[in-house]
Amino acid sequence: MTGLRRVLCAEDDEDIRMILEFSLATVGGYEVCMCADGSAALERAAGFAPDLILLDVMMPGLSGPETLLALRRDPATAGTPVVFLTAKAMPDQMADLLQFGATGVIVKPFDPVRLPQDIVMYWEHGRRRRDN
Repeated sequence: MTGLRRVLCAEDDEDIRMILEFSLATVGGYEVCMCADGSAALERAAGFAPDLILLDVMMPGLSGPETLLALRRDPATAGTPVVFLTAKAMPDQMADLLQFGATGVIVKPFDPVRLPQDIVMYWEHGRRRRDN
């Protein structure tokens, strides 16, 4: 078992939130905090103390990149690995997202059975980047 235990997710689509929660909590065994938008993620992140944060790119109010920038300004979440979720899979768009400081990008639709394993790779990458 890795040290990855707590995952915070911000996703505005209710159906995708349900799939994420099933995938991460039931399949992966993680403790999950689900948020419907970036503002809720910012409000709950410090108190939940996630090991990894998943952010939808396109959300009403604060976008995923805007939420990430705000998370980086908070000492409680400044070093937490963040992975974007997006339906836009063009290589240049994914590269642009990584420039915001995310450790990875997961393309929707994703495989709910594989997602718990996939995020471990991003979590480990984010920890290595933070520790160097």
